[in-house]
Amino acid sequence: MHTPRKRFGQNFLIDDGIIHAIVNAVHPQAGETVVEIGPGLGALTRPLLERLPHLHAVELDRDIVARLNRAWPAERLSVHSCDALKFDFGSLGTDLR
Repeated sequence: MHTPRKRFGQNFLIDDGIIHAIVNAVHPQAGETVVEIGPGLGALTRPLLERLPHLHAVELDRDIVARLNRAWPAERLSVHSCDALKFDFGSLGTDLR
């Protein structure tokens, strides 16, 4: 298990009800370019990928990046290992969610 790191301000979602509510609020649709910032251990990533053919994730913690890359193939999940404040979201297109 990964211990949240204070220096990254990590807090991981664990409440299935909240996770379900967030995914329903986002209402992801196939064909959309969706970006998850700070996917952590994949609590939102997993249900998002149940509804999407592909997802982008921006994650700063290299240990979590490695974990995500092991959990899903690159064809389903593109993990961008960087600080979201410095990431060029324009490189993913203009119609982002």
